[in-house]
Amino acid sequence: LSAIVRLMERAAVGKPRIVELADRTASHFIIALLVLAALAAVIWWYRDPAQVLWITVSVLVVSCPCALSLATPVTLAVASGAMARAGLLVTRSHAVETLARANHFVFDKTGTLTSGRMKLLEVFPLGDADQATSLQLAAALEQASEHPIAAALREAADPAALPAVEAHRSLAGCGVSALVAGRELRLGRLDYAQAAHGCPLPASALPLLERGDTVVALADDAGWIALFRIGDELRPQAAALVAELHAGGRRVTLLTGDTAGAAARVAQALCIDDVVADASPQTKHEHVRRLQVQGAVVAMVGDGVNDAPVLAQAQVSVAMGGGAQLARTQADLVLLSENLAHLARGVAVARRALRVIRQNLLWSLAYNLIALPLAMAGQVTPWMAGIGMSASSLLVVANSLRLHQPARS
Repeated sequence: LSAIVRLMERAAVGKPRIVELADRTASHFIIALLVLAALAAVIWWYRDPAQVLWITVSVLVVSCPCALSLATPVTLAVASGAMARAGLLVTRSHAVETLARANHFVFDKTGTLTSGRMKLLEVFPLGDADQATSLQLAAALEQASEHPIAAALREAADPAALPAVEAHRSLAGCGVSALVAGRELRLGRLDYAQAAHGCPLPASALPLLERGDTVVALADDAGWIALFRIGDELRPQAAALVAELHAGGRRVTLLTGDTAGAAARVAQALCIDDVVADASPQTKHEHVRRLQVQGAVVAMVGDGVNDAPVLAQAQVSVAMGGGAQLARTQADLVLLSENLAHLARGVAVARRALRVIRQNLLWSLAYNLIALPLAMAGQVTPWMAGIGMSASSLLVVANSLRLHQPARS
């Protein structure tokens, strides 16, 4: 709870670019208003001095820039509240505006498009160790990890039989290593495990890779020890989210560190054509940067420690609430509900918020263009000016509150 509060405070401190633009416009408007009020006072002083005071007051009151100043921040505040009630927490001030403008959504796979509740499906020994021994070694190396794959290995192993490990090290996006009985073991991606010994993968293990599940390898400097096939299921809302993004004209990319087979299976189920598999954190970061160079406004959705760099690189980022703390810290929004349908609703609310902001600004401009000349011409009394100014501000607020209502299909 305290972490959530800190993230909300961070969002409250910042000021979105669109609000800064509105503030600058309002400041210029005030200067122009004072000049016009002075001009009206001078003109009426020569025309009818008895009318100068109330006409000048009417000009100042009727064109008060309250509606203009409220048009943007009120809308963004209402949109943030609507998202929070749906379980999508805004943690940076620019998030709503940038999410609405995002035209390319990039998703991690494990724990994001999939549930992250992975299960060990098969242990395939490649060395002298049997299945039980290989599993105990792998679970011992993953004792300190929050990754869903690590949880699956620990759940399948006997916690009382885990060997002691020393000099534990973790390389984000690749795997872990540690000393077990004086022998250095590596567990993780195939290329990471292979780097310990340099031996090619036996032909007998190739069918395991073709099944489309996630496969991690255990090895030491002598060779391969075992492969572990781990399965995961898609989140129920994933297909609908991707379909809605496609329908809205946005591109979708699956960017994952898993094998090509596992990534292709998920991409095919979700109708995602753009797939990048076997991606390290550096590869993910560079891929998003290339998209940005090509003009894309990228929204990145991830959950793991290895996603933190790419979450920071994207123009707007979303972290799963059940993911790693580092990912949540780097993200602009946090999906506390873990429900991807709420992310789709958040995107819809953000787009509606931009439309409401444009409506509010247009109304504020139209009101001032009509009311200001009438007040300078002496057609608006001070009491009428007060009502008009208040009504324009109330209309802006009321229009913004419509974001609480669900969007009509």
